[in-house]
Formats: sequence, structure tokens, C-alpha cells
Amino acid sequence: MRVDLFDFELPAENIALRPADPKDSARLLRVSDQLSDHVVSDLPDLLSAGDMLVFNDTKVIPAQLEGKRGNAHIGATLHKRVDLRRWQAFIRNAKRLKVGDVIDFGQDVLAQAEERFADGSFVLNFQGTEPLEVLLDRAGSMPLPPYIASKRDIDARDAQDYQTIFAEKNGAVAAPTAALHFTDKLLASLGDVGIGTEILTLHVGAGTFLPVKANDTNDHQMHSEWGRIESDVADRLNAVRQNGGRVIAVGTTSLRLLESATGDDGIIRSFAGDTDIFITPGYKFRAIDGLMTNFHLPKSTLFMLVSALMGLDKMQQAYAHAIAQDYRFYSYGDSSLLLP
Repeated sequence: MRVDLFDFELPAENIALRPADPKDSARLLRVSDQLSDHVVSDLPDLLSAGDMLVFNDTKVIPAQLEGKRGNAHIGATLHKRVDLRRWQAFIRNAKRLKVGDVIDFGQDVLAQAEERFADGSFVLNFQGTEPLEVLLDRAGSMPLPPYIASKRDIDARDAQDYQTIFAEKNGAVAAPTAALHFTDKLLASLGDVGIGTEILTLHVGAGTFLPVKANDTNDHQMHSEWGRIESDVADRLNAVRQNGGRVIAVGTTSLRLLESATGDDGIIRSFAGDTDIFITPGYKFRAIDGLMTNFHLPKSTLFMLVSALMGLDKMQQAYAHAIAQDYRFYSYGDSSLLLP
């Protein structure tokens, strides 16, 4: 499909620079046969007993690094872990970096550029014997999306705001932002009315921020990300659907991993490995019955995904409504509940 079909105009003032406070007070647009306006704390009334919400427990690491190679400034955004000491990273000012060069990120954190890929990213090998997590805590910063970081400085508040309450397993360089709206109080309210929760892990890569540069969706190459679904989680999710409940993915990260783990027979299976699934209109969903997700960038792979779920015309209508009603967009913005 033509990528420009997924374009829309978004006023700059609709881009959220801070999350709602409290987080479950964010607005929520329910998209089904009709559009209706709510807040996130209304979720217990918008779902049914027996439904299951599926969350991603990945934890964002301080994956943004600024350093020097000689006199050249080099920026690095870690994308995907290779092993205990090496990460694939997107590089700013990459023309000043070649294989074999060492980048000094300050705080006694050094990394050698080991390999360059066709997309311009490098494998960085972090030097020394200290655990990599210690080095990143010392020299790295929270990798806020460019549309936030370009408008204000990253600060101490972001270290908490940009983690979900489920965050447990280190490895993401972007938050699964749909789950940022959840609080302990909201989870208790959902449990009280018989709505359950399950957990999986998908380490979100920096590729989630990259624009689609191709003119046709067939020519876009997705970056892979690592995920895991345990066998007992898969079994319980299958049982939900067999008993007439709905599996509702919280975030496109949860959805993409669930779909990657599900066969044509509609059975969700255990999964551990990489996925580069790219969902566009025409895709037949196998694992999920709904999606809770924030509002996405024009011409992004994520807007293509929600258009595949609900239909492009319906999502253009929903986004036009959200803009007209001053919903807040993107990572720190409001949410939507998509029920096909």
C-alpha cells in the first residue's frame, strides 16, 4: 500500500510533553462501531468479566549516550542487545565513525565500533569488566522519543514517568507506552470486576522511532526485537478465548509478540526469539480481540497496525475526532481502546 495513505496533519500543540497526573486520568477514546470519549479509569466499565489484558514487562534502560571520537561528537542510541558487552546502536554523526574506532562516552565508559550494518547502525563493544548495566547507569540517559526530547530537556522526573508499573526486565530503549496509564488502583478495580492480567516480554528497540522512508509498505524493512511468552501464559490466554473472553493487548508491543507467537489455527504458543512482524491492512489477526494503545505518528508502522485492526477509514475518522477534541498524542499522551 502507498505510505502516504497513512498521513494526517497533527497540530504541534497536541503532542504531550508530560503524562497525565494521575496517570489513569488520561483521556481514552473508545473506537468500535461508534466513537465515545472516556478516561482511562473507566476501563472496568468498558470491558467485561472474563476479558484479559496483556502487558509487557520490559524495562527501559538509559540507552542514550553522548560521546567523542577524537574531536568528533558521536551520539548513540542503543537498539538491540547482541551479548553481555555488545549492543547494536543507531549513531548520530556516523560519517565520523568507522569500524575499529573507540568512542569515549565519559565517566570511564568506552566502546569500540566493531561492525557497521547497511542501515548505518554499528555494533558497539563496551570496554572493561564492569557490568554493562553499571556503565549505562553512569553515562547514559533516558531515551525519550525525539518529538519530546527536541522540545525540552530530559530530567529526573522522566526516569519514573517513562517506566510502566510492570517494568521488570531490563532491555528496552522505548517504553510500551500504553501501559504508562496504569496504576495500582486501576488494576485493583479491574480485578474487582473479573478482568484479568497476563505478562509477556518484548524489548522495544529504537527502530520504533524510525520513520517509514519507503513510498510503499512492501518496501519497508522492520527491525527485529527480542521477546518471550512463557508456556503457562500462552495456555491461560488460549483458555480465556475458549471460555468466551477477549484477549486485549495493552500496547502494540504486546500485540506484535502475541501475533508472532500464534499460528494460523489461532492457538497462542510459547515464544522466545526475535520478531520483525510488520502488520498492515489486509493482515488477519489471530491472537487478539482488541487493543489499548496511544495515538501514533503519521505514516508510522504503528498507525498502519491500528488501521489493519480497525480499517484505515475508521482510524482516520478516530484521529480526526481526537485532534478536534484536543486529545494529547504520542508517548506521554492519551489512549484509545480499539474493539473491532
